[in-house]
Amino acid sequence: MTLGARCLTEDPSLLGHSPMMRRVSEVVEHVADTSETVLIRGETGVGKEVVARAIHAASSRRERPFVKVNCAALPSDLLESELFGHEKGAFTGAYRRTVGQFEYANNGTILLDEIAELPLALQAKLLHVLDDHQFCRVGGLEIIRVDTRVIAATNRDLEQALSSGAFREDLYYRLSVVELHVPPLRERKEEIAVLASSFLARFNKQYRRARELSPEILRLLMNHPWSGNVRELENVIRRLVVLPNDDHVHEALLARPRPSGVRPGTADGGSVAWSAETVEGLREIGRRGALEAERKALAEVLEQVQWNRVAAARVLKVSYKTLLNKISEFGLAPQSRGRAL
Repeated sequence: MTLGARCLTEDPSLLGHSPMMRRVSEVVEHVADTSETVLIRGETGVGKEVVARAIHAASSRRERPFVKVNCAALPSDLLESELFGHEKGAFTGAYRRTVGQFEYANNGTILLDEIAELPLALQAKLLHVLDDHQFCRVGGLEIIRVDTRVIAATNRDLEQALSSGAFREDLYYRLSVVELHVPPLRERKEEIAVLASSFLARFNKQYRRARELSPEILRLLMNHPWSGNVRELENVIRRLVVLPNDDHVHEALLARPRPSGVRPGTADGGSVAWSAETVEGLREIGRRGALEAERKALAEVLEQVQWNRVAAARVLKVSYKTLLNKISEFGLAPQSRGRAL
């Protein structure tokens, strides 16, 4: 087995047990050791990042950094700094020169995830970087030259974005030198049982459990539409392992609209069995505990970065907008210091 194929098959989210995924592996093999840009397309949760990492791992750049940037995670003005860096004093809060991710990934690979969310102004700058392999940091005049391979990924309809003017045609053709489509899980159902078993083994080991997949659960897994693809399957198996019985998995896999007033586990809206009430109670307890843990973690990170919200979003790996919403939701405020970005 070659290196690129091994990179794919060793990851449980992209086992090559279907003809479609074997074709993906073949493309990885052919393009890995070139420096051409690759556009990876597919629905949310199919494993686009895993494919990008496999390309990097099978290339001569494997010893250099692999950097992922989510183009939807930050406002456009901050995203430019994230990608290309900035000089001291370039904007409020720029207290020192900062190296951007393109510069950090020099001689390595950068994955531009959710590329369709890149603002038009930054699309133009990215096109120049792809053509010339050089740029200036925000607020700077020094020309920075890099040899960074670019892989882009999206779950959006780029053709529609092109027709509406939201995405540059010249950038699209520059990025899609090699275009790779990762199929949804519903089109490679022969992988579901193998993937589920792999996830089950991993989570049993992680949580020191010995859960098994019953024939009924396997049947439900095979018949589920998997709109969230491999990521959804992974989360269902995680839930199966960490919670005490299979009821919640049945509910998740059979979920469909119910008549108003009818509660889960009843035929007519009447009383629910004791075990179902217990499960609901456990869920509520778990939800409250998770929210408190989230609030505590958010407060600690904000204090560590002195309430620099851009830095906090980066540390917590959430979008800037999500961070602001969480701060508001938990009613957090800085203690005896001014707010940062």
